[in-house]
Amino acid sequence: MTVSLELALLVGSLLIFGSILISKTGYRFGIPTLLMFLLAGMIFGCDGCGLQFDDAKQAQNIGTIALSIILFSGGMDTKFGDIRPVMYPGIALSTIGVLLTTLLTGFFIYLLSGFSHAEISFTLLSSLLLAATMSSTDSASVFNILRTQRINLRNNLRPMLELESGSNDPMAYLLTIVLIQCIQLGDFSVGSIVGSFALQFVVGGLGGFLFGKAVVWLVNRIGLKNTELYPVLMVSFVFIIYCSVFLLKGNGYLAVYIAGLVIGNSRLYHKKEISTFLSGMTWLLQVMMFLILGLLVVPHEMLDVTVTAILVSLFMVLVARPLSVWVSLLPFGERINNKSKLFISWVGLRGAAPIIFATYPVVAEVEGANQIFNIVFFVTLLSLLFQGMSLSKVAHKLDLCDPVSKKEDFFGIEFPDTMDSSLHELPCTPKLLRQGDRIRDIPFPKGVLVMLVKRDERFLVPNGDLQLKVGDILLLVAQDGSETQKVSSLSH
Repeated sequence: MTVSLELALLVGSLLIFGSILISKTGYRFGIPTLLMFLLAGMIFGCDGCGLQFDDAKQAQNIGTIALSIILFSGGMDTKFGDIRPVMYPGIALSTIGVLLTTLLTGFFIYLLSGFSHAEISFTLLSSLLLAATMSSTDSASVFNILRTQRINLRNNLRPMLELESGSNDPMAYLLTIVLIQCIQLGDFSVGSIVGSFALQFVVGGLGGFLFGKAVVWLVNRIGLKNTELYPVLMVSFVFIIYCSVFLLKGNGYLAVYIAGLVIGNSRLYHKKEISTFLSGMTWLLQVMMFLILGLLVVPHEMLDVTVTAILVSLFMVLVARPLSVWVSLLPFGERINNKSKLFISWVGLRGAAPIIFATYPVVAEVEGANQIFNIVFFVTLLSLLFQGMSLSKVAHKLDLCDPVSKKEDFFGIEFPDTMDSSLHELPCTPKLLRQGDRIRDIPFPKGVLVMLVKRDERFLVPNGDLQLKVGDILLLVAQDGSETQKVSSLSH
């Protein structure tokens, strides 16, 4: 049966529309949004509404495209100043932590396979392969939950967790690919594995950094007449970086994340527009990715691995993840306290990345690949449901949260990143007006000017004689080098 383009578009649009409505309902009950998209895919799939989708390779390709944009956008939104204090712990978690999680979970799965009544019968390499696909925390889930639930974490925990989730996919990907090759060849060399890891990380890291610098230089000098093309240009750069580094035998996921970090922390023309466009595109790709993965799974087949998936999930949450976190963070001593380590252990969120990695054994036709995929999917559901829903509660229980300050953008104005000036919003208080209630009476630092005044729902263009009232909001422009830190102290 041939499906017309119009019908395919209609079905796809209705899928996205229905998923968003379902996610809105779930959000009211504290259920992670991305979990709802995954469940929506299952509802519309073969065991639900009957939509058939069984192309693992196509799902893998969609996932690769989506993860590239998600990791790049996450890198752009991460500030060097935030991750600098936690860079080494984050890297330790994303490398040593992933390796330890794979080894511990892999041996546990192998032990389970030894029982006569077990649902699975995996070799040691197959057990390690299953563990490797689940060894990384999912960047889409971690970014989404930490940012949408507005959890204001102490001790630099949020940048550490985002750095870990943004940079640990390469390690899990490498372990998955290497173990598939070992299973297919029936042999493996420790030297070749170490060499492959080194090559992927060096080329991926260096390529991402150099490409990031090159993109900043080019975007700031290209001078496009149509400014709407800058976000499109940036999307093309994401895939140029991923594909170029991949063809050079490096890790494309690591490259796009590092390139995003470099670009996001550099002065860039139209950065605001680019970031806004990428944020919207990230949401669209996340919806599509989770929907496709939900459609790909056959829910009734997961019943055959229910006990195994629950046991593996419990082991990862209660044993493998905490042990890997504690061991990885040992070199940092008291810099990271026990409560923080407990919370990091709990944020071992699985999501789209493990499911995408689980499609690699299916595409490679590894023995037991369907069981691997079903177990990974089941474990991901449990992780998003129980860990994802409880992150805020656990953070408060461990006393790791500060109150969330409600910062409003009253004017919605932003200067281009390349301008040597910055904007500040200043509330008008009795202290600010103690030397007089006109703008000329206020001792602003040199280089600071009042651009606009918001009074109730009106915006006033000021001059020196404008009479201010308590409750007014002032929009200030300050030259770089001005003592802008003194501005906020005027009213507090």
